Amino acid sequence: MKEEQKINGLPKDWKWVKLHEIVSLLGDGLHGTPVYSEDGDYYFINGNNLSDGKIIIKENTKKVCQKQFDRHKKNLTDKTILVSINGTIGNVAFYKNEKVILGKSACYFNVKEDIDKYYIALLLKGERFLRYANSSATGSTIKNVSLKAMREFELPLPPKETQQQIVSKIEELFSELDKGIEELKTTQQQLKVYRQAVLKWAFEGKLTNEDVKDGELPEGWQLQRLDDIGTWRGGGTPSKGNKEFWENGNILWVSPKDMKSKVITDTIDKITGEAIEMSTAQLIPKGSVLFVVRSGILRRTLPVATTICDVTVNQDLKALTPRAANPDYVFYYVEAKNDDIRKTCSKDGTTVESIETALLKNYQIPICSSEEQQQIVQEIESRLSICDKIEETITNSLKQAEALRQSILKKAFKGTLL
Repeated sequence: MKEEQKINGLPKDWKWVKLHEIVSLLGDGLHGTPVYSEDGDYYFINGNNLSDGKIIIKENTKKVCQKQFDRHKKNLTDKTILVSINGTIGNVAFYKNEKVILGKSACYFNVKEDIDKYYIALLLKGERFLRYANSSATGSTIKNVSLKAMREFELPLPPKETQQQIVSKIEELFSELDKGIEELKTTQQQLKVYRQAVLKWAFEGKLTNEDVKDGELPEGWQLQRLDDIGTWRGGGTPSKGNKEFWENGNILWVSPKDMKSKVITDTIDKITGEAIEMSTAQLIPKGSVLFVVRSGILRRTLPVATTICDVTVNQDLKALTPRAANPDYVFYYVEAKNDDIRKTCSKDGTTVESIETALLKNYQIPICSSEEQQQIVQEIESRLSICDKIEETITNSLKQAEALRQSILKKAFKGTLL
């Protein structure tokens, strides 16, 4: 055994075991159709109810009747670990006498007395188990790990005292790591607040003027309707049945699915010049501002973008080609007023899935000189560029934190963490 452990890189008092050797019981949840009941006392849970060691009872978690609980009641104890084995694999929770019935996407096992359940739970969060589970899973769209595969999972096992020491050390390191992650996420939220503040200040004139009074525009500024500052155009969809409209097309045809960045540089679909001549599609000049006016995404945000070349759009978009305003200035103003525009310009009697074009055209925008508009755009982009760099650093740091978490687990289960 010592020679085998040396070959496998484990400390001399460790050993390789299979999961079935260290558990007294291993099973999965209900395979049949549950009998739901509003008067039921037990919640029917699946793998997506397991998270960070806890069973999460969600608002939409349905209840079932007593008799279906009897199968599990005698099996679930304070030594029980629950694991998701279908769909999202590897969610882990401990059973703490909750009134739950398991669905088949979760399995349970009870560890023996000489096993620390927290050690096993941490091991199940590591790359070794996740690689094994995913490679053992069957199914093309929804992955499923069988109970047989779970039983055969091989894991490194030290004496119980060492297990507990490893758990304690991991929890100490994870606690410090979580504090850092929390600080990074707090900074992310602060950046969002700052971005909105920059946009708000910009169109109050506070980025380019001194001593601006709250609620008043700087001298020389005036409110105009969006309809007054440029030309509006709509869109259309050339017949999909006419190949000559679409094949080898080189004119961008913008739909809501393309509206994912500030500037439109490419589109999923393109049309031909003939399609413009023979359909309701219109050529929209570069330097225009595009608005999504009909889409489910309007429940959450109003997508807006600018164009750097001539484009066409489908009927779910409207285009404004400014005469008296910088397109970037208009873009950032709409971003600043995004929520308000969705609220005040949505069609009556509907959820926010469509914007009333007449209301949008009537929406007011503060207009200043073209020179000051350009200065405002530069001030905005300078500040937001710094935000972008900080955001990128935070994103990379969060990825590094997760990599460090896995590194800690890897060292722990190789016996090199202590």
